[in-house]
Amino acid sequence: MKNTRTLDIALSFIILVLTLPIFCIVILLGFLDTKKPILLQKRVGKHKTPFTLIKFRTMKINTPHIASHCADKRLITPIGKFLRKYKIDELPQLINVIKGEMSLVGPRPNLLNQHELIKERDKLGVYSVLPGITGLSQLSGIDMSTPLRLAESDAKMIQSITISRYFKFLLLTFFGKGNRDSIK
Repeated sequence: MKNTRTLDIALSFIILVLTLPIFCIVILLGFLDTKKPILLQKRVGKHKTPFTLIKFRTMKINTPHIASHCADKRLITPIGKFLRKYKIDELPQLINVIKGEMSLVGPRPNLLNQHELIKERDKLGVYSVLPGITGLSQLSGIDMSTPLRLAESDAKMIQSITISRYFKFLLLTFFGKGNRDSIK
């Protein structure tokens, strides 16, 4: 499937409008929790171009920017635990989708310091598409702790994506399928 941009923008806008009350509540709770409810983090985008990913903060201030599977669960705030469980922390990425930095469906964007994953994804052409909020790997329980396996799953998704699979991935994510959190 070549172009989902119109779908991405329309669906992101609708979801943003529908979840505006959730945004407001999370921002207020975030101020009480950490004083900084929004996390801005550099990630690798299409053609390996860095962009700033927007998320609700779920970890304590000054937590190092490392992959979730490497993080200590004691760094997660009480509100952050709830946000992660229900994937609410991902909602601000809809702004990244509207800005054209992400798609709703695609490979999850990795951190700039995940060199092994970058190498594997680069070999398989994964960076030829926009990164996504959800995709095959997340729904299959594959996280960034297995770089080769993740890159292969991402490449498989890119080669086999259709409009029906796009909507299937979105619906499965909405109904809670996939990894809840890779922090051990």
